[in-house]
Amino acid sequence: MADDGCCSTQLIDGDGVFNVTGIDSFIKEVKLAECGLSYAVVSIMGPQSSGFATISETVFFMKINDLFVNVLWYFDLFVYYIHVTLLLMTATGKSTLLNNLFNTNFREMDAFRGRSQTTKGIWLAKCAGIEPCTLVMDLEGTDGRERGEDDTAFEKQSALFALAVSDIVLINMWCHDIGREQAANKPLLKTVFQVMMRLFSPRKTTLMFVIRDKTRTPLENLEPVLREDIQKIWDSVPKPQAHLETPLSEFFNVEVVALSSYEEKEELFREQVANLRQRFFHSIAPGGLAGDRRGVVPASGFSFSAHEIWKVIKENKDLDLPAHKVMVATVRCEEIANEKFSGFSGNEYWLALEEAVQLGPVTGFGKKLTSILDTCLSEYDAEATYFDEGVRSSKRKQLEEKLLQLVQPAFQTLLGHIRSGTLDKFKEAFEKALDSGEGFSAAAAECSHSYMSLFDERCADAVIEVANWDTSKVRDKVRRDIDAHISLVRDAKISEITAFYEGKLKEALSGPVEALLDGANSETWPAIRKLLRRETESAVSGLSNALSGFDMYEETRSKMLTNLEDYARGVVEAKAKEEAGRVLIRMKDRFTTMFSHDSDSMPRVWTGKEDIRAITKTARSSSLKLLSVMAAIRLDDSDADTIETTLTVALVDSTSGANRDRSITTADPLATSSWEEVPPTKTLITPVQCKSLWRQFKTETEYTEANKRNNNWLPPPWAIVALVVLGFNEFMTLLRNPLYLGVIFVAFLLVKALWVQLDISGEFRNGALPGLISLSTKFLPTVMNIIKKLAEEGQVPAANNPQRNPALASKNYQNGVNASSEMSSTGSSEITENDNSSSSKQD
Repeated sequence: MADDGCCSTQLIDGDGVFNVTGIDSFIKEVKLAECGLSYAVVSIMGPQSSGFATISETVFFMKINDLFVNVLWYFDLFVYYIHVTLLLMTATGKSTLLNNLFNTNFREMDAFRGRSQTTKGIWLAKCAGIEPCTLVMDLEGTDGRERGEDDTAFEKQSALFALAVSDIVLINMWCHDIGREQAANKPLLKTVFQVMMRLFSPRKTTLMFVIRDKTRTPLENLEPVLREDIQKIWDSVPKPQAHLETPLSEFFNVEVVALSSYEEKEELFREQVANLRQRFFHSIAPGGLAGDRRGVVPASGFSFSAHEIWKVIKENKDLDLPAHKVMVATVRCEEIANEKFSGFSGNEYWLALEEAVQLGPVTGFGKKLTSILDTCLSEYDAEATYFDEGVRSSKRKQLEEKLLQLVQPAFQTLLGHIRSGTLDKFKEAFEKALDSGEGFSAAAAECSHSYMSLFDERCADAVIEVANWDTSKVRDKVRRDIDAHISLVRDAKISEITAFYEGKLKEALSGPVEALLDGANSETWPAIRKLLRRETESAVSGLSNALSGFDMYEETRSKMLTNLEDYARGVVEAKAKEEAGRVLIRMKDRFTTMFSHDSDSMPRVWTGKEDIRAITKTARSSSLKLLSVMAAIRLDDSDADTIETTLTVALVDSTSGANRDRSITTADPLATSSWEEVPPTKTLITPVQCKSLWRQFKTETEYTEANKRNNNWLPPPWAIVALVVLGFNEFMTLLRNPLYLGVIFVAFLLVKALWVQLDISGEFRNGALPGLISLSTKFLPTVMNIIKKLAEEGQVPAANNPQRNPALASKNYQNGVNASSEMSSTGSSEITENDNSSSSKQD
């Protein structure tokens, strides 16, 4: 019900049932939640039919008894602070004083109808015309006949309830009751004080004693008596250990006012009440009646707090207002926090930002998300500002943690994008820097510093101010990734440079060393050493310059240069070993060359007057020189040996009679597996192997010597005359039929091809029988091979089958002949070995 700005409702009915829906409707109607801390609540209490409602009607202009509102009450209104004034009315005239003081329309006792109970339970009304917003609670009168024995219990319950929600206690008492025990309601005050002691923390409640129907006794004489009675009550109250020495002034402010008789001096009474009413304006301001109040409950939580307090009182439990205040703040702040968290979870800006982060980096992520979070937290602060600071801060921190926990996956995803993006850009920039010719170390340092700075900038752009998350682990991961990539590229570049100079060395040494070993003489190894030194110095210098751009330890650099030098020696040694494996072929080739060419390297023309023995000795000495050169590796200037002398003495000079006689008594110098002054690592051909190779060489070259000694290929004169006479008819037939000449020419070519392919002259060097046996095994395959090649040449068009390189074909052909010759000579060595002694005698 509302009338002239006044609105009222029954808070607790006569049976002690709390009106949840009524108080909810009342709070909405008076817009209490919008008042914040700027409002007050007055509780009225006193004996039945005391007429205190008259003062309430006069001062606060409110009406209570006619309001019955039933609306659902929400427990989440515990947000704002409550200013409560408790009026303990202990004498008659409660309704009259209440209505006149607060301008309410509580139903008053009709003096002509007798005394009866007018207020049942506890009523709540809004005062009219008082700032800030002031609420008044009218409690059921005490000491009424209607309740009987239950009156004392409900009286204490309502007094405790009024005390728990009040800051000002008005005690209405008759002037002639001052100094009395029951009439002054001292037991009730004692109960009030005891409850206050249980609160542990002082609330600084104001006790205002209103002396009714004052007599001629001055107020200055009555006030000391009243204060003395209050102090005695305080001293007699059992106190908790924490408040044994606590003075009354720490819990209460005592005020005393006096009013004239309402019935005898109504006009004066109303004037005095109007003056008293002015003291309730801005009562919560500093210096006001409740200017130093403490432990106030927020306004929006008033209904929830009042309900819980009444429930505790009804259950006969101790009233712990501070704990209750924390509990109410906890419930309400948690509800606000949940509301803000839900609102943030569904915020369209946050959802769009989260979706964008999944696709890639988002510029200004930190500022955008910080703005959304600040808005959410600010809304929480605005709604929870009037609650207990400790609870409010705790719930705010929990809300902040939940929000940060919600957004952290997006933040981590963004850091992942930044990390991968920074690494990719670094790789690209680093590769470009190296391709442009910039030094490796300089490029690595510059690019690393530049892109680590870029990562820091992007992290700073992504950081959320309230989160204070540590990004050092991600930064360390980026640093490790960059360092790993630099190390990988460094190893690849160094391997590439090393392989380049190794290939360059191999190309510069392999061919020349092979050529020098092929023309082996006394200057071969000095020439090889000079070549090795020159090429190694060039490669080492190039590698050293190439490595100057890499930031490496001098020890590592020196080791790489040493490895390159060792590689160069290895190339030469490998080529020497390779050539040593073909030494027999080289010896035979050199013997054939020396035997078939004169001192001017011109093909020798055999006239039959040449000294075959001297030519053979010279050719064999040259081959022996080749063998001595190939027997060991001599890459150091200090390398000196007697291999050539030993071979000459053991293999050439041993053919003389004196040496043969001496060999009977002297041990064979080649009957060993190592050379003097030559370590095994530098030995290519052991003395025993040299002796075996020389024996095989001599066996395979004896046929050439014997063939040249009997170099008369022409038949006897009589045979030539017989051929001319007997072949005249055949010669004339050929002249008459030139086609025969073509057939004979083709046959000649085929025979010549067979002659070359089968190497007939070479096969017969070791004797007729071994030559025939070898030719019989190779004849048919060679013929089939020639026919097959002719067929293939006929099928392939000329345009698609260009002429092969004659030189290459000739080389392959010669290799085939040499290989065939080597096979045949090896096969026949055992057969001709038995004839060595007879051949030596012929020499």
